[in-house]
Amino acid sequence: MKKNYYLMSDGILKRKENTLYFHNKDGKKPIPISKIYSIYSYGSLSFSSQAVHLLAKEGVPIHFFNYYGFYDGSFYPRETLLSGDLLIKQAENYLDHEKRILIAGKFVEGAAHNMQKVLSYYKIENGIGEILNDLGSCREITEFMNVEGRIRAHYYEKMDLILPDGYKMEGRSRRPPENMINALMSFGNSLIYSTVLTEIYNTQLNPTISYLHEPSERRYSLALDLSEIFKPILVDRLIFYLINKKMLQEKDFERDLNYCLLNDQGRKKFIKEYDERLKKTIKHRKLNRKVSYRRLIRLEAYKLIKHLIGTEEYKPFVMWW
Repeated sequence: MKKNYYLMSDGILKRKENTLYFHNKDGKKPIPISKIYSIYSYGSLSFSSQAVHLLAKEGVPIHFFNYYGFYDGSFYPRETLLSGDLLIKQAENYLDHEKRILIAGKFVEGAAHNMQKVLSYYKIENGIGEILNDLGSCREITEFMNVEGRIRAHYYEKMDLILPDGYKMEGRSRRPPENMINALMSFGNSLIYSTVLTEIYNTQLNPTISYLHEPSERRYSLALDLSEIFKPILVDRLIFYLINKKMLQEKDFERDLNYCLLNDQGRKKFIKEYDERLKKTIKHRKLNRKVSYRRLIRLEAYKLIKHLIGTEEYKPFVMWW
């Protein structure tokens, strides 16, 4: 079974026949190409052209993160699952204002309902539904983004009721994160973005055409759209679990005057639990079989495709547990 590989140290990726080898200060580790789903690199990574050819041939993306754990970019292999018809439909749904705002609203709606589910799990009352009602009067993308921003600000306030003393968010700060929870959220959001991008790669969708976030150069904005739905499920709940179970503590962070970041030890702990969560399975209501959290993301992309080609209206995934 294929799996994600997380390279946490500086090194070189080389190819010998159909096996990649990761060389670092501790020696070399074989990584058979048949076992790689995607690679996440958190160190300075060099690679031979032969390694790139093999990764491209097998359709394996590499996601690069900087010293602080923030997403830098991806090696995105040449797409093999091409569909001219779908590309036209994807662009058409972006260019047609009514069609675009319909999809954008669904992303905001799905994210909001999943935030509500997270807070309900911890028996916390919230006013997200009241803010969400304002979606009905939105006619411009900026208005949808405004509602989404207000929902998140309200959600972040409620998150502090779940977290123990010493680990409060006290408002969202990004670059740089100012405290431990903001550091975890930034790190987790970078992970979910790259995870969603990998799943999009395995469909016929073009990752640069999006609906809620504006398409722009140098980013795969459709991954930002779909990530909104899964952040509460895969990132926020994981953060609560790690902190409340005391699996992450102050020793797992490094601080400076104006920032707080996970250290190497903290990153390894977070990634280990995140990867386990991606593998975790639930009984899918519609398919009537168990699927992994990672598979749920792919299924969400397939649902969007059905909407774009006009076979089934898109309804965002909302967890029921």
